[in-house]
Amino acid sequence: MCIILFFLKYIFLVLSLNINKFLLYQEFFRFLFLNSLIVFIIFIIFLAETNRAPFDFAEGESELVSGFNIEYRRGGFALIFLAEYSIILFLSIVFTFIFLFNSYLYLLFYLKLILIAFFFI
Repeated sequence: MCIILFFLKYIFLVLSLNINKFLLYQEFFRFLFLNSLIVFIIFIIFLAETNRAPFDFAEGESELVSGFNIEYRRGGFALIFLAEYSIILFLSIVFTFIFLFNSYLYLLFYLKLILIAFFFI
């Protein structure tokens, strides 16, 4: 819910939900420089969605000692961690497309994607 409220500003600016319109609009002016405070807040919201530090206490106090590390073995444990890191990569892609995408140079896009994912981790 909180993410949608912050994205509404950019949706009203572009007047579309089409990702191509977002990309075309950023050829002239990047959304990163439009309002840096909102971009920073969206990044903090993404950190909270992925349960990264300082928002990593999503479990209860009793689960912090052992948690799902003990309950799930091999396959389940691996799937949980794959899901967590795939969410990080997905939100990095969304952040890069909406705020940092300025050209169709894919190498530059992947470098920005890796940089945002590095900030997450």
